[in-house]
Amino acid sequence: MSEHRARWSRRVLGLIAAGSTLALAVVVPTLADAHEASAESTAEIGWADCGEGSVPGAQCAQMEVPLDWTKPDGKKITLALSKLPALDQDNKIGPLLFNPGGPGGSGMGAVAYSDLLAVAPEFAPLRQRFDLIGFDPRGVGQSTPIACPKPLHDSAVSTFPRSRAAFEQLKQFNKAAGQACREATGPLIDHVDTASVVSDVEALRKALGAQKISWLGLSYGTEIGSLYAQRHPDRVRTMVLDGVVDHSLQTRTAALDEARATEKALRRFADWCKTDEQCALRGADVIATYDSVMTAARTSGIPASNLGRKANAEELANGAYTFLTQPSAWPLLSGALAAAAGLAGDADATGLVTPASFLQPEYKAYRTVGCHDFAPNTRGFVDMAVQSARLRSAAPHTWRYSEFWDWTSGCLGWPVPAANQPAPLEVHGAPPVLLVNTRYDAATPYPWAQRLAAKIEGSRLLTVEGDGHTGILNSACARGHEAQYLVTGKTPAAGTTCATSKSAAVAKAITSGGLR
Repeated sequence: MSEHRARWSRRVLGLIAAGSTLALAVVVPTLADAHEASAESTAEIGWADCGEGSVPGAQCAQMEVPLDWTKPDGKKITLALSKLPALDQDNKIGPLLFNPGGPGGSGMGAVAYSDLLAVAPEFAPLRQRFDLIGFDPRGVGQSTPIACPKPLHDSAVSTFPRSRAAFEQLKQFNKAAGQACREATGPLIDHVDTASVVSDVEALRKALGAQKISWLGLSYGTEIGSLYAQRHPDRVRTMVLDGVVDHSLQTRTAALDEARATEKALRRFADWCKTDEQCALRGADVIATYDSVMTAARTSGIPASNLGRKANAEELANGAYTFLTQPSAWPLLSGALAAAAGLAGDADATGLVTPASFLQPEYKAYRTVGCHDFAPNTRGFVDMAVQSARLRSAAPHTWRYSEFWDWTSGCLGWPVPAANQPAPLEVHGAPPVLLVNTRYDAATPYPWAQRLAAKIEGSRLLTVEGDGHTGILNSACARGHEAQYLVTGKTPAAGTTCATSKSAAVAKAITSGGLR
């Protein structure tokens, strides 16, 4: 694999492994009407070979869309696109749009520069029967980008302020960082919400000349897909939502759900360590080791060579969370915890902090989109302290990091008005939608999938009985059901469940995605 292609693989798969999600909301009718009408003017796409490092046969293109969908004749931005034409053109079904998650994941790169959809034989029918379409959402990757010249994270600014002064420090830090993003990005920063992305998807459908689209969305991709199905149910052929987010939840409630799920994941990781020879902590008290690492990081910090300084507890909890979302990364987590605890020498937190979200190039898009779609309604220091206390009670070991707390703390004082806040979602008139979720997903807790399934008319929920974020990365059974449904349109029987299963190819893909 060329370095260019490997880089795309690391970025795309790392986002999925990290479990990033988010955002969706109901748009007022006047705005939705404006989006619908203005999408009619989209031009055809000029495809060309993607060039060096791409998957053989991959084609790339750019497409212009309005920066502001309420002003279709105004300034334009570009979207980066990719396509892998169906191998069986005589029996081609149509386009299958793929979003690998985020916010910040590159669909263009996932299709053109990685083997994400080819790491398992269960997906062979998709390559045969569909034109696989990837796109970088607005603000992401090769599309017109978000620019943030100042760091969005500072180890000296706590995400859990314990005083009014610390609360104001966090608020002012976010305000200054966000203002720098605004000045560098320009007006685009006001329009990178998921509702605008959905309008881009509809424009893409028309540009592809397709009456209907099939959709495979993971994590944050379930948000885009759900809102698209709500707005355009008659334009959906099939839709898989894998690793589901319930956007009707307020941010503070979702943070609690994630904290509980992460606490459960840590305990299941500890149980795995008791018997699996791959665990570097086998025979040790895993929970006690985790706590000792967090205590040491909180009191004095633990050296991390990739940071050039000591890592604090919030940063290490962030990294540990990322590892916990994928069982294939649990051996790496056990080694990283052992190193951070100094069990075989001087304490070294480099491995544990490496996958932390704030170190990833996608973090600026992750923060900016998240603040549009899940801005906190924190009413002041006391309110934030109450939320913090609830997290500690719900997750006594893992409370220091969840993605929704990342937005709760990171969007406090953010200077860009939120354009797409949580709101109820119902889908009527679409074909049956297939939702997939693992039982013990730390990133997108299983109850979210249950709730969203109840809101999508005629939908079917496929449960994967096991650990990990998304069925696609953790179950051959789930991959098989997803592929069969996408091709035939027939959902699995009600009550169908899948077991998790190990795949060397998938495990390699995940660990090459930035988890080392």
